[in-house]
Amino acid sequence: MPWKIDTGHTDISFSVKHLMVSNVRGRFEQFSGTVEADENDPTGALVNVTIDADSFTTRDAQRDGHLKSADFLDVATYPTLTFASTGIELHGADRATLRGDLTIRGVTKPVALAVNYNGQATSPWGTRSAGFSATTTISRKEWGLVWNAPLETGGVLVGDEVNIVIDIELLKVD
Repeated sequence: MPWKIDTGHTDISFSVKHLMVSNVRGRFEQFSGTVEADENDPTGALVNVTIDADSFTTRDAQRDGHLKSADFLDVATYPTLTFASTGIELHGADRATLRGDLTIRGVTKPVALAVNYNGQATSPWGTRSAGFSATTTISRKEWGLVWNAPLETGGVLVGDEVNIVIDIELLKVD
């Protein structure tokens, strides 16, 4: 059964340590994706997501410009980030691990997302939606995002761990 991401009801966000004392958060504004799944056996679902690398905001134009530069995402050379599922392990009726290949800056690495199934509903207009929440943490260095600056007090300006949080609503495609 085919589903597509309802972009108006989906949020893809991230956070990373700044100055070793706080978290900076950002979110991607432009993305698309599909899910092909048999509701009776979701372990065979195929999930594909494409994110416009230039579409994020951290609410600071100067920081966003730096993150879009060759020091980080290099959006001029690598305009998209992609995720393609490779497997799903169920952990009860509403939890799963979604495994897949995440590509950032032309580097593809496996990731595992902890997923919660939030249920399904039919809108007043007759459309069918399913909701999920997913999280993972990646090391940005594994994708070649290595720029940093040392701090006088020890540590570095930008943390290595990037926390990714996804709240997704899928629309059933007829």
